[in-house]
Amino acid sequence: MWFEILPGVAIMAVCLSIPGMATAYIHKFSNGRKEKRIAHLRYHWSLLERDRRISGVNSYYVAKGLENID
Repeated sequence: MWFEILPGVAIMAVCLSIPGMATAYIHKFSNGRKEKRIAHLRYHWSLLERDRRISGVNSYYVAKGLENID
């Protein structure tokens, strides 16, 4: 019957979702608990550079709140 395909579909869904979830967790643990930001456009690149400059430690992923900016 039609329900005999459900275990195969479930296994396939799990196997296809593992790489995406693994990438997100690897980025989270390697970039100071934040996901990697990707700049495809010039404006996004300028925002990354601004964040790198403001952080004070030359890394865009180190957050520094507005109250701490000199």
